[in-house]
Amino acid sequence: MVVNASHMKAIPGRKTDVDDAEWIADLLRHGLLRASFIPEKDQREYRELVRYRSSRTEERAREINRLQKMLEGMNIKLGDFVSNIMGKSAGRLLSLALTKDELTDEEIAEASDIRLKASLEEIKESLMGIITPLQRELVTLVIKVIGEQTKQIAEVEALIKKYTKEAYEEATKKLEAIPGIGTKSAQAIIAEVGIDMGRFPTANHLCAWAGLAPGNNESAGKRKSAKTRKGNKHLKKTLTQSATAAVKNKSSFFHAQHQRLVVRKGSNKATIAVAHSMLIAIYYVLSGEDFYDLGADYYTQFNKDKKIQSHLKQLKKLGWTPPEPNAA
Repeated sequence: MVVNASHMKAIPGRKTDVDDAEWIADLLRHGLLRASFIPEKDQREYRELVRYRSSRTEERAREINRLQKMLEGMNIKLGDFVSNIMGKSAGRLLSLALTKDELTDEEIAEASDIRLKASLEEIKESLMGIITPLQRELVTLVIKVIGEQTKQIAEVEALIKKYTKEAYEEATKKLEAIPGIGTKSAQAIIAEVGIDMGRFPTANHLCAWAGLAPGNNESAGKRKSAKTRKGNKHLKKTLTQSATAAVKNKSSFFHAQHQRLVVRKGSNKATIAVAHSMLIAIYYVLSGEDFYDLGADYYTQFNKDKKIQSHLKQLKKLGWTPPEPNAA
């Protein structure tokens, strides 16, 4: 049985290396050790695939950032006018800039996408950089590496699609109903926590295991600010990204929660709080319940009179004068 070393360390008793084995066996015999979460073989293999896709995607993003830095060094400002430097239109324009010293308006118009908002003159000016022979070959090599990485990601995607169990596919569709969670995010969440929530006694246990529960820093009966616990970094990263996307949906509860906390806690802590709420929702969805969004007006339903008085007080501070009641 694999157990948590920090939990075992907290149990009073001998801590020397000499009798550690005997002490661990004694704790196990008395039922004082908690077994760590060890996924089944199918989930471990699925987790390897999903994590490998994530690492390949991050490597590709680093190469794209490196390419962007090289282009900036050559005074090519194409990134100011295209949303994706590796898109089809941007690729054709870069190919022109790397192969020709002078570009005509006809060549730029043929390579550009009609959806680009920039004019031909702006695009032409953004491509007029100072490119040395070494830079041409180096940028061409980086573009080739990015293309190979894109193919590798596509191959991993095909493997994930091929070996995804039917139960995982159903769970993925259920999680996609939660705002901020797409197909890839749902797959990453299922790869980390699985679909059997019976392994976690409560939703709070799952949040603590993921590293999204508040830390415990109490002294003399007073609770102090503490960092989140250490947990599953892959799951925490995925949920943080999902929470960042979820708060942009202004009709969801997560947006209301973020707006309520961001004033007092700041953007980062508010995002972690939203990720914590999302993981609680994920726990119940994977337990068999349907997702129900509480709505953006959830917090306005409580203490309405008190909130009205608070807003009226703020208006009076700004110079607003309430109208006099009509004379009877």
